[in-house]
Amino acid sequence: MFEAAAEQPFPEVYGADHAPAPHPLLAPVLGYLGSWRGQGRGGYPTLDGDFAYAQEVRFSHDGRPFLRYEARAWLLDADGAPLRPAARESGWWRLQGDGRVEALVTQPTGITEILVGHAEDGVVDLDAHAVALTPTAKEVTATRRHYSLAGDDGGTFTFVHDLAAVGQPLQHHLSATLRRAAG
Repeated sequence: MFEAAAEQPFPEVYGADHAPAPHPLLAPVLGYLGSWRGQGRGGYPTLDGDFAYAQEVRFSHDGRPFLRYEARAWLLDADGAPLRPAARESGWWRLQGDGRVEALVTQPTGITEILVGHAEDGVVDLDAHAVALTPTAKEVTATRRHYSLAGDDGGTFTFVHDLAAVGQPLQHHLSATLRRAAG
C-alpha cells in the first residue's frame, strides 16, 4: 500500500528540465515542450466585434507517449492590458506510431473535445471527432485546431482555432502567435 510521503514519488514534469527521456513517439512534437506566451485576435458572429487576447500554453510529458496540455487566456483592453480571464482548458495529446494524434481537451465551461489528427515536422492538425457538453454548456458542434512551430530556431508557436457553435457553421474563431517563455 502506498503511504503518504512528504514528497510525491514522481514529481510533475514541465518541459525538458528534470524530465525523463521523452518517449520516441513524441518526436514530431518535441519542440512544443515548455511554456509559450503571446497575443492573438479572436471573433465570432455571435460576439460583439473582434477582440485581442493574451495566451499562455504549456506542454509537458512524463516519459510516456503523450503530452499534457494546458492553455489559458486573458482578454486585453485597447492598450494591451489584461481585462479579465477568458478561456482556460487542459487535456492530453496521445501520439501514435504513424503520426496520428488523439487529443482530449476539457474546458471549465462544460465542453470536452475529442480530437483526432496528425503530427509531422512540428505541425499538428486536429479535427473534432466528438464534442461532449454538460447540460448548461453552450452548444458546440465542431472544432478544428492547427498548431505549428516556425522560425529557424522553432521559437515561434502559432495557434488557430476554428469553431462551429450556437447555430453557426465551422469558421475562424481564434489565432495567436506565441514565443517560448523563459524558465
